[in-house]
Amino acid sequence: MVKASTASLEAIYQQNLTLFSQTGVDYQSWQHEPILDFETDARIAKELGWTAAPTKSLFMKIKGGGHSLLLTHRDSRLDSKLVKQLLGKRVSVCSNEEMIKAIGCEPGAVCPFALPEEVKILVDPIVFSYPELMFTPGKPNFTFAFASSSLMMLLEAMPNTVIMLPEKEAEQV
Repeated sequence: MVKASTASLEAIYQQNLTLFSQTGVDYQSWQHEPILDFETDARIAKELGWTAAPTKSLFMKIKGGGHSLLLTHRDSRLDSKLVKQLLGKRVSVCSNEEMIKAIGCEPGAVCPFALPEEVKILVDPIVFSYPELMFTPGKPNFTFAFASSSLMMLLEAMPNTVIMLPEKEAEQV
């Protein structure tokens, strides 16, 4: 089994810290046991009293080449037909090995920020319906939370192409 390197996870973590610093976006940070599945996430969230909405970063490959990431709520589902409409090509979820090679994240702890520039980011507008969002900043034993109203500022500070999913389709994603 392929694993993300400690150096890769540290680099992603540091890029997140830099992104928050450069944008002036306030955030909270927690260190805890590694979270790589929903069961551990739910248990730790209860233990630490988290109130922010958990996000899901679904890393996908685009038919014909390239990658995209869907940033959505943890309980939302992928609408591959809608994504095909937006990207002009079919997508499929990457294997763990391909994802680790492309972005250096651990399966179950994909970071929506600090991505290679060529990765297109799809944003489900459902994330804006929550006051706060939380995500894993590379290292699966850390969680960051920030106000959802700051999400666009963070995304605009990144070199990636950002594509918003249509509002009316959000519940199907």
